[in-house]
Amino acid sequence: QVQLAESGGGLVQAGGSLRLSCAASGRTFSSYTMGWFRQAPGREREFVAAISWSGGRTRYSDSVKGRFTISRDNANTVYLQMNSLKPEDTAVYYCAVAHTVVVVTTVTGFDSWGQGTQVTVSS
Repeated sequence: QVQLAESGGGLVQAGGSLRLSCAASGRTFSSYTMGWFRQAPGREREFVAAISWSGGRTRYSDSVKGRFTISRDNANTVYLQMNSLKPEDTAVYYCAVAHTVVVVTTVTGFDSWGQGTQVTVSS
């Protein structure tokens, strides 16, 4: 299994920025999708962003499009740059891996998950 470790969460004021990182270790493959999900208290875990193995294709939820940017590097690390943060972005953010070359945007499509990192946006 792939081990994922998120970092970069914290408290930020509305309108501010935060950069999340997710480092993958263990059995990693070059051809897989990496994504970010988030879950707020009392809410279902929801898709935020995903990126293909090559980084050539990305997908975003409508709620974060234009504000968040997902990227990955050659060190098996995926990033989520979050700008113009809103209080409604407050949630635990999870990194995930899907073993497919097709970009996946559903929770059930991902195989491995990190433990999550808390992002809190104050109003």
